[in-house]
Amino acid sequence: MRRSMVGGVAVATMALASPAFAIEAQRVAGALDVREQPEVGLDVRLGLGSFTGDLGEDVGVGPLFSINADAQAWKYVGIEVGYELQRMPVDSRRIDDEDAGLWRNNLGLMAKAGPLIDQKWRPFVGAGVGLSYVDPSDGADGVYESDWMTELPLAAGVDYRLGNVLFAGARATYRLLGGENMVDRPGTTSAAKGSLFNANLTLGGRF
Repeated sequence: MRRSMVGGVAVATMALASPAFAIEAQRVAGALDVREQPEVGLDVRLGLGSFTGDLGEDVGVGPLFSINADAQAWKYVGIEVGYELQRMPVDSRRIDDEDAGLWRNNLGLMAKAGPLIDQKWRPFVGAGVGLSYVDPSDGADGVYESDWMTELPLAAGVDYRLGNVLFAGARATYRLLGGENMVDRPGTTSAAKGSLFNANLTLGGRF
């Protein structure tokens, strides 16, 4: 009986508190200018890029493809999540295969900030987090090893509306890497370190 009474009091308290929590949540959302129906979209990107530093000494510039989902949750701030695939050629005296390369698979999350100008242009800067798996091709696996790397991407770019739905854009992204252990520097036992720089063009839709 006592448990039932306690349970009833708890339920009643939650019922009375729910409107207060809802009102407070609305106030917080209003203060942050959170949109009730944020603009969402999908886009695809094509670009080029490569590693910098020691990692880039024997790795060439390679193409990339990505697909992303994004939401303009605030007036000036949007969030995007996506998958990126990239293949970079390897040019090294330690590898005989001319077609050797590195495959990079990445999952990333980024927040972008920027104003909408003239209802068409949106320049932005962005920062986020990501995780990549780099896998050498058959010709490169004797020197390079498969490796997981953390990424901290920093981006700058601009999007342009082509109509009510379509948009196009361009961006450059510099990624700080962590955990690079896929190859040693030539003549040493120290892992080669570096960063990643990519540039791409974007085409997508907003709904």
